[in-house]
Amino acid sequence: MTTRVWDYLPEYRNEREDLLDAVETVFGSGQLVLGASVRGFEAEFAAWHGLDHCVGVDNGTNAIVLGLEALGVGPGDEVVTVSNTAAPTVVAIDAVGAVPVFVDVREDDYLMDTDLLEAAVTDRTRAIVPVHLYGQCVDMDAVLRVARDHGLAVLEDCAQAHGARHRGRTAGTMGDAGAFSFYPTKVLGAYGDGGAVVTRDPDTDRALRRLRYYGMEETYYVVDTPGHNSRLDEVQAEILRRKLTRLDAYIEGRRSVARRYEEALSDLAAPDGLVLPRTTPGNEHVHYLYVVRHPRRDLVLKELLRHDIALNISYPWPVHTMKGFRHLGVGEGALPVTERLAGEIFSLPMYPSLPPDLQDRVIEALREVLAGL
Repeated sequence: MTTRVWDYLPEYRNEREDLLDAVETVFGSGQLVLGASVRGFEAEFAAWHGLDHCVGVDNGTNAIVLGLEALGVGPGDEVVTVSNTAAPTVVAIDAVGAVPVFVDVREDDYLMDTDLLEAAVTDRTRAIVPVHLYGQCVDMDAVLRVARDHGLAVLEDCAQAHGARHRGRTAGTMGDAGAFSFYPTKVLGAYGDGGAVVTRDPDTDRALRRLRYYGMEETYYVVDTPGHNSRLDEVQAEILRRKLTRLDAYIEGRRSVARRYEEALSDLAAPDGLVLPRTTPGNEHVHYLYVVRHPRRDLVLKELLRHDIALNISYPWPVHTMKGFRHLGVGEGALPVTERLAGEIFSLPMYPSLPPDLQDRVIEALREVLAGL
């Protein structure tokens, strides 16, 4: 049997009764769209973050789209972000007509290099989208300092960082708003698509609710400002309500797997060999992914396949090098750290229900492959 980076079936077997009861709760409620389950999840997810406002949407990409629009970002505006991210971050910026402007990432934690932010700001810059990548937060003090100095909005991309903290503050609570994905692989994952935006600002909350529902606000069937059809599904909301009560346990499960990898592989770590993840001081990592590096990455992955271990690369192609974003004119070589990482990083299996025997299998295979290089 091939070992994969992620598998939901162990979790489903453990939680099956509760998950099926969530479906029955919605089907028996008499309301299938924007009902009690969405309202309940919004209130509970906001409270989990110590905030008053959360708006459920249909997916994480649209969480960024609606978040940007609610913060006043539109055609011709520039939005500073990173290229070492999942493409949806940048697709969402493009979708509102804005222009993505990339800064490089740091060598040690693969997060936005905030020392480069100031130089990226122009008179067209309207917002910054820091990406809390792989399970830990960007240096938000630096981001907010630049944003404050230039009057910029800050929308945190929290798709990979549910529950991550930076100097005691939770991802999504530090900027003007935080966009979340509940894609099944996430730290808090649905059984399908889902997303949300959290904020402490009631005006932003009101704009988000209007935008997710065609642009309607006070009167049904009357559009005030054209919006989207971007509602969180009732079934997914009820599943997320149940899973939210277990989010702390999911995070601890991921940290346990990360500790096991650290203990078993730390003796292999070397500048010219395997590089293990580093938690930046001040951060509390939730280990959405366990991303390692090796200068001969492609050979390592090829050899691991011989052991029936198929691993993932997040991400093999920086967004600025993709055909769909060539029009931005950011040539190869512009982001040297991002581009170097794309040739070296790969992810070990990481999910809270990852069985110990599969952890051992991955560790043993990786040690054997690296010893033979």
